[in-house]
Amino acid sequence: MTALSQENQIRYVSSFQELISEPFRGEVNAIGWMRQLAGDFSEIVDKIELTGNITEVDPEELLELTLSEDGQLARSILLNDLEVLKAHGAAPVLNIISQYDKDEDFPFFPTDVYSFHADRSPIPTSTFLCTYQGDASEIVPNAQATQKIQIPEIRNELRKLYDGKEAGFEEFLTENFFDLHYQAAPDARIINLGVGNIWKLAVDHPGNPVLPCIHRAPHEHSGQKRLLLIC
Repeated sequence: MTALSQENQIRYVSSFQELISEPFRGEVNAIGWMRQLAGDFSEIVDKIELTGNITEVDPEELLELTLSEDGQLARSILLNDLEVLKAHGAAPVLNIISQYDKDEDFPFFPTDVYSFHADRSPIPTSTFLCTYQGDASEIVPNAQATQKIQIPEIRNELRKLYDGKEAGFEEFLTENFFDLHYQAAPDARIINLGVGNIWKLAVDHPGNPVLPCIHRAPHEHSGQKRLLLIC
C-alpha cells in the first residue's frame, strides 16, 4: 500500500514489488521502501579489506566471509537486495565508503557528490540506493533549490571559465555537468533518507514526466564507514 508523505515529492511503499512498479507522477520523484533491518552490517564492513576511499564489494567476497549469526543475517539481506535489483534489470554496486573525492578544480562551484545534484541518463531509468551503515543520503524538494547556473554570481564566474563563442556557452555548461547542480535555499527542508531503506529516485532522461530528484551524498559526520548499495 502506498502513502504520500507531507513532502509532496515523496511516496512511501511497503514492498520491493511496489517500489519497482510505482510510477513517478505529479510532484512525486522519490519513492521509498522503509525498512527496519536486523543483522550486524558493521561486522561485514570491518572484515572487508579496503582498497582506498571507496571499495567495491563483490557478492563472492561476501560469501567467503566468516561471520557471526548477526553478520550472516546482514549478508543475506545484502545478497538478496543485490539479486532482486539485478532481476529487475538494474546493475547494483555495493560500496564501502570512507569518503568521496572532493572537486577542487572549481572552488566556487564543486561538482562532487557532496553537492546537491540530479542524475542524468540518455535512456529511461531510475537511481536506486540504500545505506546500510553510516550517514545516509539526503534530498531537497525541487521547489526549495535553485539550479546553480541560474544564480547570477555563479553564472558570471562560469563565463570567465568558458573560452568560446556565446552560442556554445549552454553546451559548455552541460558537457561539464554544471547544469545538474543545485543550491538549497537557506530555509530548505533537507530530508534524510535514513538507514536500511531502499529508494528509487527520478533521473533526468528523455520523456521523464517528473522533475529529477535533487540529492547529495552526506558528509561523514558519524565517523562510520558508509555501506551503500547504488545503481
